[in-house]
Parts: sequence; C-alpha cells; structure tokens
Amino acid sequence: MGLDIRIPIGSLFTVLGALLAGYGLFSNPAIYQRSLGIDINLWWGAVLLLFGLAMLALAWRAARRARRVTGS
Repeated sequence: MGLDIRIPIGSLFTVLGALLAGYGLFSNPAIYQRSLGIDINLWWGAVLLLFGLAMLALAWRAARRARRVTGS
C-alpha cells in the first residue's frame, strides 16, 4: 500500500495550526479589539492543530491495523 493521504494532510494542518496558535498566543492583545477581544488566531490555530493531530492519529491507527492484518 502506498502513502496514506492523511499523513501529509495531518502534517500540514498540524504545522499551520501550531504556527497560528503560537502567533495568537504571543501577539499583542490590542489587535483583537475589532473581534470583541476574542483571540481568533489562537482559537482557529487550536482547531487546526487538533484536526491535524486527529488525521495523524487516524493514519497511525490504519498503519497499525494493516501491519496486524499482514502479520509483519
């Protein structure tokens, strides 16, 4: 079996989510006044990070099952 598409997708979303959440965490809180004080970058970064980690976990689980079935 070839490369599972969940690995590159999960990696992409994990990296982008970590970058966006990091920017939201360390940026100036004054820039969020237009969004009613809600740190949009932090929240969406967390969502992207969780989605990426879920995709990687699903890919890892599928690879583990495939190894168990083939007996390798």
